[in-house]
Amino acid sequence: MNTPPRIAVITASVREGRGGPIFGSWMAEQAETYGGLEVELIDLADHEIPLSLPAESPKAAGDDYPRPEGQRDLTDALEAADGFVIVTPEYNHSYPASLKSALDWHFTQWQAKPVALVSYGGDSGGRHAALHLENVLTELHAHPLQARLAFPRYWERLDEDGRPNDPESAVYAKAMLAQLAWWADALRTARRDAPYPG
Repeated sequence: MNTPPRIAVITASVREGRGGPIFGSWMAEQAETYGGLEVELIDLADHEIPLSLPAESPKAAGDDYPRPEGQRDLTDALEAADGFVIVTPEYNHSYPASLKSALDWHFTQWQAKPVALVSYGGDSGGRHAALHLENVLTELHAHPLQARLAFPRYWERLDEDGRPNDPESAVYAKAMLAQLAWWADALRTARRDAPYPG
């Protein structure tokens, strides 16, 4: 019997006063409630992610890529994941440098794995960040999902405990997780049965 797909929920922002932990924790709870998934919450603020990169790309270097020791837990978690939920804000019409750096430090860890995007921000709800991310994830041979979840003017959508209070958000999250679970299981089987050619 197959083990449940392992899903990493990634809180992308490391900014002071960030809203990321609110939505990261909420999405992890939604995934747990959905069931049939093994869920791990990853906060990029807890990991060493330098902006300076080695000369050789992680694609070319493979297992010999010289990552900092403080990044080992992050690399291991990304490697073990069968799929991802990236929770990102929108800064200046795009996603934060912390996330871009985490993406750039890795390559095979994203390959042939599905990614669900959850964004939050002002009037756009972070949709520009999600669109930019889709291009980068495709270049990394990941599979961005069609289903998305956005929180426009997110500070107006929190209850007195600081949690998302729009019941429709949980409905959209469930639909997105259904896609994610299907793709995570299908691509895990594909990676097991045949090495990814990328």
